[in-house]
Amino acid sequence: MTPYAAAHMPPRAPLQMPAQTFAQPGAIRQMTGPRRMVDKIWRLAAFLPTLLLTTVLCLSVADYFGQGGVALAEGVVLGLVALTFIWLAFSVNTAVLGALRMALVRTSTQPARPHAPQDIALLVPVYNETAWDVFGNASAMLKELRSGPQGDRYTLFILSDTGDAALAAQEERAFAALQGEVFPAKIAYYRRRADNIDKKVGNITDWIENWGAAYEAMVILDADSLMSGAAIRQLAHALADDPDAGLIQSRPTLIGASTLFGRVQQFSNSVYGWLSAEGLTSWAQHEGNYWGHNAIIRTRAFAQSARLPYLRGRKGAKHLILSHDFVEAGMLRRAGWAVRLLPRMGGSFEETPQTLIDYALRDRRWCHGNMQHLRLLAARGFHVISRLHLLQGALAFLMSPAWLAVVILWSFVGTTPAPPSAYFSSSNPLMPIWPVQQIDVAWIYLAFVYGMLLCPKVIGAIIFGLRRRTRAAYGSPRMYVGSILFELVLSVLYAPIMMVQGTIATIFAALGRQPAWTPQNRGIAGYSWRETARFHWVETVLGAALITGVIFANVSWLILPIAISLAAAVPLSRLSALPITRLSKGALQLDTPHTLIEPHIVRLARREREAMKKTLSDPAASIAAE
Repeated sequence: MTPYAAAHMPPRAPLQMPAQTFAQPGAIRQMTGPRRMVDKIWRLAAFLPTLLLTTVLCLSVADYFGQGGVALAEGVVLGLVALTFIWLAFSVNTAVLGALRMALVRTSTQPARPHAPQDIALLVPVYNETAWDVFGNASAMLKELRSGPQGDRYTLFILSDTGDAALAAQEERAFAALQGEVFPAKIAYYRRRADNIDKKVGNITDWIENWGAAYEAMVILDADSLMSGAAIRQLAHALADDPDAGLIQSRPTLIGASTLFGRVQQFSNSVYGWLSAEGLTSWAQHEGNYWGHNAIIRTRAFAQSARLPYLRGRKGAKHLILSHDFVEAGMLRRAGWAVRLLPRMGGSFEETPQTLIDYALRDRRWCHGNMQHLRLLAARGFHVISRLHLLQGALAFLMSPAWLAVVILWSFVGTTPAPPSAYFSSSNPLMPIWPVQQIDVAWIYLAFVYGMLLCPKVIGAIIFGLRRRTRAAYGSPRMYVGSILFELVLSVLYAPIMMVQGTIATIFAALGRQPAWTPQNRGIAGYSWRETARFHWVETVLGAALITGVIFANVSWLILPIAISLAAAVPLSRLSALPITRLSKGALQLDTPHTLIEPHIVRLARREREAMKKTLSDPAASIAAE
């Protein structure tokens, strides 16, 4: 049995988790629900236009390279164009389908069907987190569940892997304070493992194997997760209504951003994120994805099919799968369980990194795990859509070096005295030589790419702005439009820096440099000028080189906006940590409906966190708890 440093738990209810393998699927159940023809139409509408547009563009570029065949270096350029454009086209097509689905598919207004009461566990795995934030959010969720309709039975488990002795002591005191709340008996539990074997995966596995049999379902929450009582009950009802569902994922909305960069992410998630979720639902259907938190999972389905095997490395070394959520969704679907997304469900929240550096550090951790997904694309029994999710997770980072390569090649789109007969000479096959007419084509290509990048934002902003809640929150169109334009400017400025950071993350992953597993920095202190300069020296040097090339070496001036952003990476990164309260009221604060009209659960959680912090900071309370 796993050794625990602290355990305030109910009687054990063991549930076996059989070993799984990627070479051979286990038992496969048959879904009971029918698959409709309209589902196939949605899926065809997602992929056929994407492939058609990419094929037409690639043929046009190949034809433009000349009639004498495509040289090796030209083939590399063509491959980069194909890779970046198919990703871009699929993103745009997904957004268009999201708009169509919103217009054509209505949310059911029928009340939830009655079902037998379920025992549902709320699992909050934590690792060296701030105790008053974790337990304050937990208290708020328990209070909301207690105040609403009573049907299913909910039990909270704080599953700690904290190794820091001081933080662990705070957790113990916070749990004692939580037990002092006016909650029914046996509604909240806490345990801390002595060793965080297999990290979050091992934490959840340990709970399932020791207490999972007592609960039909589990809601997985991160340390910064927050869900309203209504949202948790909606997930529970959805799982009870669908006997095929093994996992149902909510769409978390970002909250808590108090810096400029955090507000950019939060605004984008609120105004445009719903469109991507709707589009994803249109083609993913029962082969959806899992984002690791704010989701409900059928406990026995997960135990029987989703125990993660290790990946084998050199000399037989075992490697834990770091980005486990995508893989667990694929394994559930492989076993015959549906994985669904509820894109319109409200009341599901999480936080975002507050600074550009914190965002990049988080991406480095995620990138290493997502690159592992490439090794699983040939896993036996995975549904083709599950494989696509795995590929998307890897491509989300591989697109950064691909776009960077396009940018570097683009920088050589200069003018020459006369159009040559070939784009790559034998004397210097790595240096493209572009004809004078290329400038016109460059403008057309640049306008087309930027138009594609802006298309989802335009669609999302228009539809989101037409909602009654949006109009009521902003009060005037001027403030809403101003916020959209300000977010667009900041996104354009930060995109080249994030592209280079994504490339660095990909290189680190390829070299096997695994970042330390540390909790996300949720503060707003930012970083010093020296720390920021050390972190962004690559972007600064690259940007300065491109600007120098534009001035002295006939490098295309079309690259200048990207070069300026890269050269200014250090001040822009420092700006990202600017507290939003230092900006004037109005569009510059990038408010969203959730910041202008704060949801009840968000207000309640803030009060509970403040109360818990006060309790833990009171020496007398600490002594009493001990």
